[in-house]
Amino acid sequence: MNVDATQEVFLVDDDEAVRDGLQLLLNASGLQVQAFSSAERFLDYYQPDYAGCLLLDVRLPGMSGLQLQDVLLARRIDLPIIFITAHGDIQTAVDAVKKGALQFIEKPFDDHRLLCCVFNALKLDDKIRRKAAADALIEARFLALTRREHQVLDMVLAGKTSRIIAEELFISVKTVEFHRGGIMQKLQVGSLRELFQMYLDSRAL
Repeated sequence: MNVDATQEVFLVDDDEAVRDGLQLLLNASGLQVQAFSSAERFLDYYQPDYAGCLLLDVRLPGMSGLQLQDVLLARRIDLPIIFITAHGDIQTAVDAVKKGALQFIEKPFDDHRLLCCVFNALKLDDKIRRKAAADALIEARFLALTRREHQVLDMVLAGKTSRIIAEELFISVKTVEFHRGGIMQKLQVGSLRELFQMYLDSRAL
């Protein structure tokens, strides 16, 4: 699978031998890796706009892997997480997955399975970031509307005709049509159907 050149695998494990072995495996598969011996060091380095996935040990000195997951959730950082552990138990795995972890893999793990999980996580990260970019674009378009355009938009979405809108806002039909044209242009939609769909999409943000 081809991955975005900006994507990296962020590896957090306190065992140096495990870190070195995983780096070799991931590098050999064409992946970029940033390795850390603790959750704190990872947090010092990581920025929300860094693309990739997190390969995270459960048991770490200081902050645990599960605690790091909680910190990322609190900061609204939607980075796909694959947990790796030599001391896993069913309840820990269930808790991690409930909070959004993608996979929970026990050591020693199969290299092929691990790589499949990592590539799937990178694919998910790309999908998440593309959606976030599309959502931000929609939000920016709505923010570009003037107060009057927002008024007209709300009335159009309520199913009111240009004549009714003109009467209720005490403006001419020609002015209403002018505002409707501005709305369609700023939102970059070509029909009322597209306008309704964009509005519904914006409400889901």
